[in-house]
Amino acid sequence: MDIAHELLRAQDPQPVGEERLGGASPFLLIADHAGNAVPERLGDLGISPADLNRHIGIDIGIHGVSQRLSGLLDAPYLFQRYSRLVIDCNRPPGHPTSIAPLSDGTRVPANQNLSAAQAKRREQEIFWPYQKAIAGQIARMRLAGRTPVVMAMHSFTPRHGDYPAPRPWHIGVLFNRDDRLARPLIDLLEAEGDLTVGINEPYAVDDSGDYAVPVHCEKGGLLHVELEIRQDLIDGTAGQSEWANRLARLLPLALAAAAPAANVDRAG
Repeated sequence: MDIAHELLRAQDPQPVGEERLGGASPFLLIADHAGNAVPERLGDLGISPADLNRHIGIDIGIHGVSQRLSGLLDAPYLFQRYSRLVIDCNRPPGHPTSIAPLSDGTRVPANQNLSAAQAKRREQEIFWPYQKAIAGQIARMRLAGRTPVVMAMHSFTPRHGDYPAPRPWHIGVLFNRDDRLARPLIDLLEAEGDLTVGINEPYAVDDSGDYAVPVHCEKGGLLHVELEIRQDLIDGTAGQSEWANRLARLLPLALAAAAPAANVDRAG
């Protein structure tokens, strides 16, 4: 059955946001959870606007940080406009949390008992266009003689699970098999003197639950790192600018210190 264009209508935003595609920097910024739009056909997903604006619906603050960082570095920036509750663009299709029926205790009625065809629509119209845009930008940068250095940008909620008080980390630096860029960046962040840096905290990257790092970065042998910034630090423009400025200062230093490609165990 042809199910193309059965979810998004003309008035719905395009899933992929693109900025500075011709930027001169080797860095490529991606933000899988930058937005919290919902296709008109799905209504409000059966949840409140407050829930859609919580961390379950969007990575609070990361779009502002990424936009500013993109400008400071002159780096291409690709981002997903739709909420992770519509479909999570950092989960392989078919993963239990790809289209989450329950997120941090909140039931999502529009995600209950989806048919295979309904899930496929979200994949074809939202997930895959975003992944193809990232792959296409990587290819264009390679053709232009600039091997991309991918920054997967995320944010995390201050309170969750065992941390009813703010989680201790200001920023998490995440990696899977390849730590060539992560290690020098961790050293630089720790040398700042005012940060608690999580190493694969508060989350870790793996093949089964993540998409961007294993597929776009490791399989292509690209230098990369996934960043998680605590949301209370970037929920306003001042914090977003502060973190963008800090990262714009440190990332080129980390790249200069990164180990060359060697015996990196690539995924797949």
